[in-house]
Amino acid sequence: MAVEMRGVRYVDFGAQYAEEHAELMPLVEAVFERGDFIGGHDVARLEAEIAAYLGIEHVVTLNSGTDALVFALCALGIGRGDEVITAANSFVASAAAIAHIGATPVFADVLDDQTLDPAAVEAAIGPRTKALMPVHLTGRVADMDALGAIARKHGLAIIEDAAQAFGSKRGGRFAGTMGEIGAFSAHPLKNLNAAGDGGFVVTRDAALAERIRRLRNHGFRDRDTALEWGFVSRMDTVQAAVLRYRLAHVDGVIARRRANADRYRALLDRERAWFPIEAADQFNTHHLFVIQADHRDALARALADAGIETKVHYPTPIHLQPAAAKLGYAPGALPVTERQAGRILSLPINQFLTPDDIERVAGAINAYSR
Repeated sequence: MAVEMRGVRYVDFGAQYAEEHAELMPLVEAVFERGDFIGGHDVARLEAEIAAYLGIEHVVTLNSGTDALVFALCALGIGRGDEVITAANSFVASAAAIAHIGATPVFADVLDDQTLDPAAVEAAIGPRTKALMPVHLTGRVADMDALGAIARKHGLAIIEDAAQAFGSKRGGRFAGTMGEIGAFSAHPLKNLNAAGDGGFVVTRDAALAERIRRLRNHGFRDRDTALEWGFVSRMDTVQAAVLRYRLAHVDGVIARRRANADRYRALLDRERAWFPIEAADQFNTHHLFVIQADHRDALARALADAGIETKVHYPTPIHLQPAAAKLGYAPGALPVTERQAGRILSLPINQFLTPDDIERVAGAINAYSR
């Protein structure tokens, strides 16, 4: 009897649970035993442990990466009438956070590696520009030296959207630690992942951190004194316990994903599946491994037929989303971003893939003909 070949899964939460449950579940049960579900034992400890990992002074946990962006903008005093320059090839939350606080997202085009083009950013600066929001898409850190120089020249703040880049580096510096505030997501799909939504901000500025701590808890300075109208964006203690465990193991996760990326780079025919090279000063943690290919949709269907799951991050750039219609962007406004949107394909890169899985994916791509 023929043995059916198993599929190559894009994500594998079952494998993660099998690997972790014996050690992780007692930590979750301890939260229930203590009953400290909000602001409990593990929350402050997680903040201190992330700060130590990144070498940064202040970490504030929140309930999502989107709130991390929103609160970063609020803490910097950005609001109605202001403009923030960001990338349109990101997840919609990057621009939505700007819009939610009353400011206007302004989009700049990107380089071949999908990170913001510093020249396009500088060209987009206007009299209402207050900040830059570079996106470290796929785990690749944007050119923060060039963007930092532009920000200093024009007196702009930088909020790093590092939602996909925990542990990534450029020039030896961690993503999220090079601007005024870095915003991270701990969504289940991230390399450092919670068992639900979660996020956090990092900063070297004590005043910014204190403002975000108030904002996440109704604006309270203490139990009985609300200094401003705030929100509810506290990280649940259960999620903090999960993230503390996974933070202790994240270097192994990153190493496995980077090894998978190395195998792809060694095996893929770059004429069929283009991907950016990792420079010597870059350390990509590979939340995603994205190729750019002609006839992307047909290739994705062929891979699906072969039992290989893929994704597209993201097929419609933010500036062409219906929600952005009032911003006035038309097709052709960001030619590099738009061209990439029709060619990008995210391959399986999760840490539970085997070398045979990578060879199977690369072989199917190399053998594909339309």
